[in-house]
Amino acid sequence: MNIKDLKVKIYADGADIKDMLEIRQKDFIKGFTTNPSLMKKAGIKDYKSFSKEVLSKITDMPVSFEVFSDDFKTMEKEAREIASWGKNVYIKIPVTNTKGESSVELIKKLSAEGFQLNITAIFTISQVKAVVDVLKPGVKNIISVFAGRIADTGADPVELMKEAKVICSSVEGVELLWASCREFYNIIQAEQSNCDIITVQNEILNKVSNYGKNLEEYSLETVKGFYKDALGLGYSII
Repeated sequence: MNIKDLKVKIYADGADIKDMLEIRQKDFIKGFTTNPSLMKKAGIKDYKSFSKEVLSKITDMPVSFEVFSDDFKTMEKEAREIASWGKNVYIKIPVTNTKGESSVELIKKLSAEGFQLNITAIFTISQVKAVVDVLKPGVKNIISVFAGRIADTGADPVELMKEAKVICSSVEGVELLWASCREFYNIIQAEQSNCDIITVQNEILNKVSNYGKNLEEYSLETVKGFYKDALGLGYSII
């Protein structure tokens, strides 16, 4: 089995330039996403300079950067600024602001002008429909459904993602992204759900060497690991 044989495109999710440049060497990586939380974790102090440095080194793959403001007027200004940074940029816009007010009108305006958008923090089919309905056909747009966080509530996201894919397929240029990946198996679930993209953090991507591994061999490898650690600690039971 080879991860390259999957139809779903794998985007790396992170905000550490060193890690981003390292992971882009993997032939199965097709793009990048980031978000404010990941930037905070990575200690990014200057958003604009960080983004421009990334785009100066990654020019041949899609890269998504998010607006920060909470009012739509400022959000639009930020979106236009982000778009000016590079042709491979996708502008991440949350489906609502913090007051729960829909971003649909702003999304409609920007899509009509041909901006490449990545609509984020989507959790429901009604949100998918509302956004897809206003996207301009032929313009490249991404619908990011937070399947991992949906699963955190105890709900199975697979059927929801399958339904979302049908909706996204109704408008040319729209791709469905499985967001908030929690484990490597989510990549397989995204494939089975007919998602176009899944965004995966590096600590999960590092498990790619396990893909398709013989389980008997994996079992023995695990036992050997436990044994080695116990010896190293000098444990004694009897």
